[in-house]
Amino acid sequence: MAAQFFNRIGQMGLGVALLGGVVNSALYNVEGGHRAVIFDRFTGIKENVVGEGTHFFIPWVQRPIIFDIRSQPRNVPVITGSKDLQNVNITLRILYRPIPDELPKIYTILGQDYDERVLPSIAPEVLKAVVAQFDAGELITQREMVSQRVSQELTVRAKQFGFILDDISLTHLTFGREFTQAVEMKQVAQQEAEKARFVVEKAEQQKLASIISAEGDAAAADLLAKSFGEAGDGLVELRRIEAAEDIAYQLSRSRGVAYLPSGQSTLLNLPSTIAQ
Repeated sequence: MAAQFFNRIGQMGLGVALLGGVVNSALYNVEGGHRAVIFDRFTGIKENVVGEGTHFFIPWVQRPIIFDIRSQPRNVPVITGSKDLQNVNITLRILYRPIPDELPKIYTILGQDYDERVLPSIAPEVLKAVVAQFDAGELITQREMVSQRVSQELTVRAKQFGFILDDISLTHLTFGREFTQAVEMKQVAQQEAEKARFVVEKAEQQKLASIISAEGDAAAADLLAKSFGEAGDGLVELRRIEAAEDIAYQLSRSRGVAYLPSGQSTLLNLPSTIAQ
């Protein structure tokens, strides 16, 4: 009896294990930020998109295909020409993700590596068409406008293939060696022109100051001549008296002076005494 009992339990355990293996092989998980489409050997790709969680499928008959629907980055380098025929090296950074409801169509037409098939094709096409509308200088000064136009046109093109572009930006923008050298030479020329302009303005200011000074001296000479003409010898005598007073003051402060000759007027005779 005991042997039969254990044999029966062993058979039940084996059956449970087999059943568990079958059930486990018929389950699949869809992680967060992912979606799945089902490929059926008899009907092909099913139209319904499977969301997150654990789901059943028929082994051998059906196969789940998992897609990541989170935003993913991609850099697309492009070499193109501007409106004035300058070589431009541009790197376009794109954040993209598939539209969940379009996954069956994406897999049928493009496969799981849809980004490798589409983005390297449409990004250079749109970028070249937009850059060709701007001169090299405008690509620098109107970079934001260029980025917006590329974003608008590329978003429309990507939507035709079933995915969304969350962000598009120009991360790298350089020009050919000839254009770079021309820009450097232009900057040096502008600096030299500014320096020359400063020198000219400085010379003009100095010339203007000299003219104003000469006009002031001429005006002063005219005033003196007019004063001499009106006052005659009286003005000369006044200046003589002022000079005599100044000399007397200076001599009075000097320790070496002990004697002043007497005369009619000490102050008036000072100049003649000093002259003797």
